[in-house]
Amino acid sequence: MTLTFTALVARESDGAITLTADTLDDSALPPGEVLIRVEYSSVNYKDALAVTPRGGVVREYPIVPGIDIAGEVVASDSPDVAVGAKVVVHGFDVGTARHGGYAEYARVPADQVVTLTSLTTREAALVGTAGFTAALSVQALLDRGLTPDDGAVVVTGASGGVGSVSVDLLAAAGFEVVASTGKESAHALLTSLGAARVIGRLPADPDAKPRPLGKALWAAGVDCVGGATLADVLSTVQYGGAVAASGLTGGAALHTTVMPFILRGVDLLGIDSVQLPNDRRRALWSRIESDLRPRHLDALTEEVAVRDVPAALDRIRGGGQTGRAVVRVAGGF
Repeated sequence: MTLTFTALVARESDGAITLTADTLDDSALPPGEVLIRVEYSSVNYKDALAVTPRGGVVREYPIVPGIDIAGEVVASDSPDVAVGAKVVVHGFDVGTARHGGYAEYARVPADQVVTLTSLTTREAALVGTAGFTAALSVQALLDRGLTPDDGAVVVTGASGGVGSVSVDLLAAAGFEVVASTGKESAHALLTSLGAARVIGRLPADPDAKPRPLGKALWAAGVDCVGGATLADVLSTVQYGGAVAASGLTGGAALHTTVMPFILRGVDLLGIDSVQLPNDRRRALWSRIESDLRPRHLDALTEEVAVRDVPAALDRIRGGGQTGRAVVRVAGGF
């Protein structure tokens, strides 16, 4: 029997991209061993790029965006994924080269599926790619040996999805967290998440000439911005520190020098949640369900119905999003 369902479909025409609800059937779904009834997705900067002309993330239109999928398995040809399991899928080519989470059903390869044990599908979507990237960043710093005794950790782009969860996780681990954001309206939220201080965007003077080395201020950093912000943080990390970098909203170019690396022994840790092998992905989700579980998911998240996703994507493109936005797909059309 043919399965029909509703999805938000992005289509490109004459240089413009539209995102509208449409009825599809299972023949439109990509190959895969696991069929998921989608319950939740989320809104990310990458989803906004997927519906932005020349956004650079989608290979071919039409496509169902939504880089996060959280739901229940309704059919499986894999012995490793059980029917009825609650699962989360993200990364790889979900929402960019294969249909993603803004649909009532999704089909994915079994080796991309993570089975949840204690998180609900809503909680998993609250974490989503952004929260997972935050956990990956914090884990990288902890694995490198960073401890609260080393000093303050700065988080840039702290009002965004990755940044806000990073603040939450670092504060829970006992670190003195300095949250950097350009949004005064986010100060109260960041303080409630555990930030010891909230400062403005870095560099403080965007017109100043970058310095090879500045005053050593931070034991480490989680950078969600890139560009001049990352260059500034690298120049102000203390001897032997490290910066976990995952963002490029401030630009992909990095104008810095070798000085932080050869005079202070600073490490730049690249954080990628897209191609991360699934054994490591599953291991980190296990930690997210235990010792790296964010404490304030509901406080930093708003819920939107999937029919309202176009407006939410406009907001994130305009820089108006604070924290996370979870998308209710089941019953949301």
